[in-house]
Amino acid sequence: MSEVRIGIQTRSLRQPLRVALRTAAELGADGVELDLRNELSTGEFTRTAVREFRKLLDDLRLKFAAGVFPTRRDFGDADDLERRVAAVLQAMPVVRELGAGLLVVRPGRIDASDGPRHARMVESLTALAMHGERVGAQLLLHLGDTAPAALAELLSQLPEGLVGVALHPGELLRAGHAPRAALEELGPHVRYLYAADAVHDLGSRRVVEVELGRGVTELPELLGSLEEFGFRGWTTIERLSGSNPVEDIGNAVAFLRAL
Repeated sequence: MSEVRIGIQTRSLRQPLRVALRTAAELGADGVELDLRNELSTGEFTRTAVREFRKLLDDLRLKFAAGVFPTRRDFGDADDLERRVAAVLQAMPVVRELGAGLLVVRPGRIDASDGPRHARMVESLTALAMHGERVGAQLLLHLGDTAPAALAELLSQLPEGLVGVALHPGELLRAGHAPRAALEELGPHVRYLYAADAVHDLGSRRVVEVELGRGVTELPELLGSLEEFGFRGWTTIERLSGSNPVEDIGNAVAFLRAL
């Protein structure tokens, strides 16, 4: 297995951004994932601000792994769709200028049987993908709560090679999908991997998040399978629950380094 490029989702550290960046560096990460809606205001990100932020990352010996842009509604919902698409379009050049070139979004509910809704989704994501190619920021669709087969069908209707997949094995499990089976559908499209683990809780009969390496997502096997598809992307640690995220994420970095 080739060396893993380890990212940390700064939001998972539950610290102010600048503190989180220092913590990520101290924990031994190679890069960080940033929320471009809630952690950074890309609409007000001037060239000077970009230079200053890149210098901060350079000083900490960190790379910008990827940006994520969460939206309140999805890309098939007609309400405020133009504003939603415009906000993502605005974030794309900032992603490239900060050095990542990857922007993760959630496509939302994919329902090909709903013709108008599906057409809006395809049109919106196509516009984002084409703009991303022009400015040097590839659009990645989050694969977690979305059925892998539905996402594969959606990708077949988008510009070939311009849209990738960000695979989240923990969320796939919670949604009732097997991560290894998802790779059979989408392996060649995966450009980004979340290092997040989960386990079936017998008491609550739910799938719950656990510390990396203590669940059933089989991340080392997933990385091995992805390598067969030529995967050389980031593996980014997410830890949304737990009482000590910094310790848990530090242990996750050590777990990945041991691979």
